[in-house]
Amino acid sequence: MAKTVYQRNQKVWVESVGAWAIIEKIVPIWAKGFDEPVRVTYDVGLGREFLAHELKPEDRMDPQEGGVLSNWRVLRARNKWQQESDCLHHPFPGTYPVVVTDPNDWGGWRTPGAEYDRDPRKIEFQAKLIAAAPRLHALSREIMTLVGDHPEDAPPALLALAQKAAAIERELHETPAASGSVEG
Repeated sequence: MAKTVYQRNQKVWVESVGAWAIIEKIVPIWAKGFDEPVRVTYDVGLGREFLAHELKPEDRMDPQEGGVLSNWRVLRARNKWQQESDCLHHPFPGTYPVVVTDPNDWGGWRTPGAEYDRDPRKIEFQAKLIAAAPRLHALSREIMTLVGDHPEDAPPALLALAQKAAAIERELHETPAASGSVEG
């Protein structure tokens, strides 16, 4: 069954036309005997409807092309809430990790001081994992491409990995519906 990939009023790049467009209407294609649409097309006001693979969302950039994901790295910030002598058990006494995601060292991920002090090795690992995420994402996409090009030649274990990677990729790019409840 088909799922919507884009939302109404979302800006997309229309590859076959070579132009940006706004999704004006989502058009589900129904078939008798099915509870869900068998295909979904998108009307972007260019004279015909397009399938999802013909469109590219505005914010999806390829890290290999030097996109938004290529600048993620771990920096060290000075620990303002403790003296260096009070935190000798930390991997890097007197500092804590900060993951920045912008070329100007802005944006990213930081942790509260009390949480870092409680388990510094866990926080250090999280920082490294977050900074490595774009490279892991690129690796995942390479596996999906490799298996997608020759699925009949792929070992079953690699095929299963590619399917898991594709599911995670879909989760990354789908916009969650408002549920009205807060987890906690």
